[in-house]
Amino acid sequence: MERRSFLGSSAAAGAALAAPRLVSAQASRVLRFVPQSDIVGLDPVWTPTYPTRDHSLLVFDQLYGQDAQFRVQPQMVEGHRIEDDGKRWTLSLRTGLRFHDNTPVLARDCVASIQRWAKRDPAGASLMERTAELTAANDRDIVFRLHRPFPLLPEVLGKLYPRLCVMMPERLANTDPAKQVTEMVGSGPYRFRADERVAGSRLAYERFAAYQPRAQGATSGTAGPKVAHFDRVEWQIIPDPSTAMSALQSGEIDWWLMPDPDLLAPMRRNRKLTISQIDPTGQVGTLRFNHLTAPFNNPAIRRAFMRCVVQADFMTAVVGPDPTRWKDGLGFFMPDSPSASKAGMEALANLPRDAAAARRELEAAGYRGEKVVLLMPTDIANLRALGAMCGDLMKRIGMNVDIQSMGWNTLVQRRFKQDPVENGGWSVFCTFWNGLDQFSPAGHAFLRGNGQPTGPGWPTSERIETLRNQWLDASDESTQRKLAEALQVAAYQDVPYVPLGQMFHYTAYSSQLTGMPGIVPAFWGVRRS
Repeated sequence: MERRSFLGSSAAAGAALAAPRLVSAQASRVLRFVPQSDIVGLDPVWTPTYPTRDHSLLVFDQLYGQDAQFRVQPQMVEGHRIEDDGKRWTLSLRTGLRFHDNTPVLARDCVASIQRWAKRDPAGASLMERTAELTAANDRDIVFRLHRPFPLLPEVLGKLYPRLCVMMPERLANTDPAKQVTEMVGSGPYRFRADERVAGSRLAYERFAAYQPRAQGATSGTAGPKVAHFDRVEWQIIPDPSTAMSALQSGEIDWWLMPDPDLLAPMRRNRKLTISQIDPTGQVGTLRFNHLTAPFNNPAIRRAFMRCVVQADFMTAVVGPDPTRWKDGLGFFMPDSPSASKAGMEALANLPRDAAAARRELEAAGYRGEKVVLLMPTDIANLRALGAMCGDLMKRIGMNVDIQSMGWNTLVQRRFKQDPVENGGWSVFCTFWNGLDQFSPAGHAFLRGNGQPTGPGWPTSERIETLRNQWLDASDESTQRKLAEALQVAAYQDVPYVPLGQMFHYTAYSSQLTGMPGIVPAFWGVRRS
């Protein structure tokens, strides 16, 4: 099937949309950026989306950072001390840290921030399950007293999965985690200008003069000194790819995070632009089931559908046939990560393109023509392609599929509905995760089986949860590898989601920019030459 049949024509889309008014980006002290999409919510604890994460990295800071080699480094903390055979950790804050409201960052602010975050984040919840007491010993020292040793503590606090563990003032961190905080007050290198926000169009940030970058280390990922070279960072929300490309080529914007793959070739011919990868782990496509309602509350049907998936077809639909742009043969962990293996892949079969065989297998698993509601976003090209491919596959194998199109922000809210499909519920949606977010069981949001706390999809699997907890408590890498293999075998049986392949996306920016980040789109260290 031709890729363009999924993506449509960018030129036609551009003709249908009025071009936004774009301000010139010639001022050397202003960086203008086009994110993947608009922000659903500004609070990184309340919503786990990548645009919210990227916004949060400007405004907030973390106790630990992660460098481009995926090593966790102290960030807000000066360091830590481990005592009592690994069951007592004391994290000491750097001196001079201040929030944007000009109050000092204190240990009690951090304790409240960790506790709020852990109520929504799976890895944070695992940390707190192992924590007997979390206290502020004084203004600088955060103390974890653990039930048992947990050597992954810095990795959990410094991970880059979208629900970041960010530090905010205690008065805000005391907000119910199911509600958004009312102010964006962090201690990061930029302040959020709430008065300049135009929903669906623009966000603005200004450099925080009182921010003190870490003195030691090299700037890498979210680790090391975070030096802000721009007085302002402005986000322009431009849904139409053709308009975004024109703005970048004319110098009206400086950086387009995720260009449509169809537009990379003409931009590469422009010497004023640089096209490169930020994240070497790429993005992993995932197909998420709703485990609460028919037909995918039946694990046999989930397994039968998984056997119909050809990862190469999905990746080709997203980025084309160039095999350097994607990988197939993925399991439930990022390729080449310590947890990755081929364990359990015998559960797959090479008959997905045989539609008649797929129908028979679905019928044998118990599928009786139940309506399947597929949520498909229209405003993010790669997600639109995944959804279109999924819908086409379901039709070919005889499923009664209803494709419901909407903007990504609407989909993010809709996926929380647990109602039956006839009452506005859903059955399946597709999304991408950064490969780093599937690096290990610790931060792997979709590889869970604890029902309601997992969030949209709500899978329940006692064996997945048991193996994950054993992995978290393992004291050596060999044991962790064996447990990760067993966890993948369990996932092939219980199928919390279906891996769709790994793609590598490119970012486009003015060649005048130097110091571009690794892993995530960060705005410190970047400067205009």
